[in-house]
Amino acid sequence: MRRFTRFSFLAAVFALVVLATARPTLAFTHIVVRGDTLAGIAERMYGKIQYEKLLVAANGLDVRGGAGIVPGMRLEIPSVGHYRVQRGDAWADLAQRWLGDSSRADVLAMSNGSSPWLPCEEAAEIRIPYNLTVIITEADTIVNLAYRYLGNTEKAWMLTHYNGLEKAELRRGEVLLVPLTDLELTAQGKKAAELAAGRTQSEAEGQQRADQQRVRAELPALLADVRQARYVDAVRRGNRFLAASSLTRDQLATIHRQLLEAYAALDSPGLAAGSCASWLKLDTRAKLDPVLLSPKIIAACRRSAP
Repeated sequence: MRRFTRFSFLAAVFALVVLATARPTLAFTHIVVRGDTLAGIAERMYGKIQYEKLLVAANGLDVRGGAGIVPGMRLEIPSVGHYRVQRGDAWADLAQRWLGDSSRADVLAMSNGSSPWLPCEEAAEIRIPYNLTVIITEADTIVNLAYRYLGNTEKAWMLTHYNGLEKAELRRGEVLLVPLTDLELTAQGKKAAELAAGRTQSEAEGQQRADQQRVRAELPALLADVRQARYVDAVRRGNRFLAASSLTRDQLATIHRQLLEAYAALDSPGLAAGSCASWLKLDTRAKLDPVLLSPKIIAACRRSAP
């Protein structure tokens, strides 16, 4: 069984704040002030103190031995996104775009009271689940994770399917995504989200070129992470790149290719398959050469095939 240090766990938690595709904002930032507690923030934002556990998981506080919060600390506040359906949209395409994998169409459709085989209703506003990143510990099972985060042990099958697992067995250090839709914000929470979005928009103006140049300069570091088997660092760095406002097609293809190798090495076949699908779509010259690619990578890419 693969062993991970606490530092590696922490790095992995912050790695997957965003998936490997562009998507609407599904979270916003809260800066901790004196007197804040996680329970108090959860009550203000959601009206539910028990959602403290979501803040803990979303910010990696559980893998730091239950670390507390201090003034000035930035916390990610999970929230669902919204999208207005356009003519020609299909659930599979929307799932690929917003959730990273077309096979998640059933979860997206059911989250909006529909079914993946039914057409999307043009101009309807749909909810995009927030993907909570969970790093598996030895005590975790699919069933207890379904109960902890989805409130229903019978949804264990959905977590298995959503993450591309062949069976409901987890290994320590694996990355698991938990799609959350029951994240209704209070009036105070909505106001905080609006203020955070305004800050983000103003800071993002004119950043596309700067983002592309920054990623161009840092791509060699990502390649080095993968070559030297620093896979957790590669996941963290690659997903940080993907959070940039706009990258070139070649940059995105390179990032997805490296994430594919990192996820495969970390035994996260569902995420590896999603990265492979994005890589093959972006790079029309890409080939699944068994001489150059490991069996794990080939297997992950075959999982991504329609």
